[in-house]
Amino acid sequence: MEEVGLQLHPTKTKIVYCRDTRRRKEYENIAFTYLGYTFRSRSARRKNGERYSAFSPAISKEALKKIGEEVRSWRLHRRVTFTFQELADAINKIVAGWMQYYGRFYRSAMYPVLARINAYLVRWIRQKYARLKASKKAHRKLLEITERYPRMFAHWKWVPSAS
Repeated sequence: MEEVGLQLHPTKTKIVYCRDTRRRKEYENIAFTYLGYTFRSRSARRKNGERYSAFSPAISKEALKKIGEEVRSWRLHRRVTFTFQELADAINKIVAGWMQYYGRFYRSAMYPVLARINAYLVRWIRQKYARLKASKKAHRKLLEITERYPRMFAHWKWVPSAS
C-alpha cells in the first residue's frame, strides 16, 4: 500500500476470515465492523427454504447502543403535553432514517430497539391517561391504536405490536 501512497492504521487493519457454509476453518478474526454494520457469519435461507451460513452485514452492537441511548434521551414517556400525532411527527423522520440505513440488511437485528420505542409509548399512555394506568390496559390501547392507524409511526411497519 505504501507504493501507492496509502498508509494503513496498525490497530484498525486486519485480515478477516469470511466463514460461511463452504469455508469452516477457525481463525482469530471472523468479523469486522464498518460504517455501523458488523459483517460476520449469519444464518440465511435460500429460496427453497433451506438454511445455510453466509457472511453478511447487520447493524453493529455499537450502533444499536447509540440508537438506544438516543431513544432514551427523547424521554417520550415524559412528553404528556404532546398528542400521539405530535409524538409521531417528532420522531418519525429519525426512526425512518435508521430503518432505511440499518434495515437494509438483516432487519430483524433492529427489532429490539424499535420495540423499545413501543415500550416508551406504553409508558406515555400510562402517564397521560389516568384510566389507563394499568399496564395491560395501556398495552391494549397501544395495540388498538396500531390497528386503527398502522402508519402513524414509521417503525410500526416492522414492529407493530405493543409487546
